Amino acid sequence: MRNKFLKYQAQTTNNPIGLEISYAKGSYIYDIKNKKYLDFVAGVSASSLGHRNKIISKAVIKQIKKYWHVMVYGEFIQEPTVNLCELLSKNLPKSLSNTYLTNSGTEAIEAAMKLAKRVTGRTEIIAAKNSYHGSTQGSMSIMGLEERKRGYRPLLPDIKFIEFNNENDIKKISEKTAAVVLETIQGGAGFIIPKKNYLKKLKNRCKKLKTLLILDEIQSGIGRTGKLFSYEHYNIVPDILVYGKGLGGGFPVGAISTSKKNMSLFKENPILGHITTFGGHPVIAAAAYANLKETLNSKIMNKIDEKEKLFKKNLKHPLINEIRGRGLMLALILKDKEVANNLVIKCLEKGLILFYLLFESKAVRITPPLTIKKNEIKLGCQIIINTLNQMDNSVH
Repeated sequence: MRNKFLKYQAQTTNNPIGLEISYAKGSYIYDIKNKKYLDFVAGVSASSLGHRNKIISKAVIKQIKKYWHVMVYGEFIQEPTVNLCELLSKNLPKSLSNTYLTNSGTEAIEAAMKLAKRVTGRTEIIAAKNSYHGSTQGSMSIMGLEERKRGYRPLLPDIKFIEFNNENDIKKISEKTAAVVLETIQGGAGFIIPKKNYLKKLKNRCKKLKTLLILDEIQSGIGRTGKLFSYEHYNIVPDILVYGKGLGGGFPVGAISTSKKNMSLFKENPILGHITTFGGHPVIAAAAYANLKETLNSKIMNKIDEKEKLFKKNLKHPLINEIRGRGLMLALILKDKEVANNLVIKCLEKGLILFYLLFESKAVRITPPLTIKKNEIKLGCQIIINTLNQMDNSVH
């Protein structure tokens, strides 16, 4: 199968992990030799309730028995899609009460950028250095690392960049700016959390100049930091909220939420301002609804802080410089790139799945399912510490 994988399926790097999967359940993934791997990545922050969650499985099977795809987005009334949008609305501020469902977080970013231009009548978009919002044409335009997009230019015009957490750079937002697009917690840059009052000051500047603030919570949303959305930690509300990954519970989905007034601009002048064939798909919506409802009702978010502390308590080592992030969105910042690479490879051999971050070469991602148990956290941390000890001893 590996040869076929490399021959027929397009690759994104020259060195894919290449783990051949048999099945997955809870916090574990099993390969074709039935070796089990403790999953500290959750499909990159996506399978938030663990693999093959029974509640999500039941919802999907129930919907499959009724109907799958019947029409392009927004024409037919489909109960799972309406139910999901309603549940989101009930758990978001009124200014974010209208939701457009897409197929991915990147598509949602594209829609949000277009909508900001319609709302404001402006064209300039400001993003952060070292930001990542996806790799399609528009989202790549606001990627904050030139070396990753240089080969695909020309991209969108009127894009400017500010430094995340730099209050002086907030002044670069002007009356020409349609929107500022930020990750609430910077992901690819190394899980950098906003400094105290930074987002509040930035939001105030946007409000003063009638610039929209678009927050990208594709990674940090749906309970990962202990709140439904991480902006709630910082006493602000964005004008447009973008999310995905954890919303689907392992199924492909993205979403933007804003006011009904803003969203209505997609309907006219011209009509069909953002359209999609499979967005709001009833099977995906059924999965996302079950996932969101369980996340809200199970009180799982109340346990995130405790789990974060357990990780930090059990991950102390001379080769770990610091642990960044919040909740179960954590990044080990290691001594150097080589240590980070070796840790991921050697831990995989020992049955623990870790992964890299996009831009920070010294970082290793820890974003397990929110349902991960305390004994699983301790087990995974012990594998990491033992592996680092072996690496440290081999150097000496």
